[in-house]
Order: sequence, then structure tokens, then C-alpha cells
Amino acid sequence: MSTKNVSRESILAAATRLFHLQGYHGTGLNQILKESGAPKGSLYYHFPEGKEQLAIEAVQAMAIYIENDIKTYLRYDVDVMTAFQEHIRHIAEQFNNTDELDGVPIGLMAAETSLISEPLRKACQAAFEGWELLYAKRLIEAGYDPASAQKLGIVINSMIEGAITRSLTNKNGEPLQLIAEYIPILLKK
Repeated sequence: MSTKNVSRESILAAATRLFHLQGYHGTGLNQILKESGAPKGSLYYHFPEGKEQLAIEAVQAMAIYIENDIKTYLRYDVDVMTAFQEHIRHIAEQFNNTDELDGVPIGLMAAETSLISEPLRKACQAAFEGWELLYAKRLIEAGYDPASAQKLGIVINSMIEGAITRSLTNKNGEPLQLIAEYIPILLKK
């Protein structure tokens, strides 16, 4: 990897981590540069639109990471209810040690910035819609009608996002565990 890519990646990694820990508004560009170890000119060279561009790219990277995680846990070798329960329990496990959480909680970023940054709002919306589509596809393949599957995808994602906020507050994954427990009731045909 070239030095330019290392610098860009180190800036993005530092920004992602700081946005996660401190939020969008609590994170400054000088702090990102200090943590990344990148030269000052690198930030605007790689991210000419500054902090907003960094946040958008952090959301996009996290969206891809979570999409891959969803694909891993919504396996086809188990029934759909079990697959969703395993996926949600996996998320819950991450909240049992909130000091070691990786990534940007996109729901929190959306809540903090959606009224002030249309590009960042759209990036968060695209992330949510991508996950909801994966949920709906898994449900359709399990025999749910497409209209119901689409609605259930939104409901499941909304429940997970709300439980993530609650899990952060609780400093444990119990709210997510409750969703996993009640998935069979939600998905009952």
C-alpha cells in the first residue's frame, strides 16, 4: 500500500473511531490529525470536503462492514427465525464490553446530523435501506410475500437500531437479546 493510501486510511480510521466515541460534533479535525499521525495537508488532500466527507465515508465503510456481517449470520442452512436470532445475538455480544466497540453507530450519527447535513443524512439512509433490503431478501427466500418482507425488514432494522441506543445506555446487550427472543413472535406467519 502506498504512503498516500496509508495516510488516507489512517485519517479515516481515526475519524471513524473518534466519531464513534465522541460523536460528530464532539470530534475536531485537529484531533483526527493528531490521532492519525498524518500530516496536516493530508486531510484536505484526501478529504477536500473536510469533516462531513470523513463522516460520510465512515458511515459508508461501516455500512459495508455490517452488510457483510448480516450476510454471514442470515445463513440459509438454518430456518429464518434462527438466522435472525443468531444475527441479533451476535450484535448483542458486542455491547457486553462497550469500551471495545468498533465502528460508528449509524443510528446515532443519523440522529445527530440528519437535520444539518443532507449528504450525511442520505449516507445514513442508504446504509439503513441496504440492511433492510438484505433482511427482506432473506425473508422472501423463506416464503414471506415481498410486501410483508419489505415492511418486516424495516421493522427489524428499526428495532435493532433502537436497541443499539438502549444497549449503549445500559452498557450491555440485554435490549438486543430481548429482540432476539421475540423474533419468533414477529416472524410468525
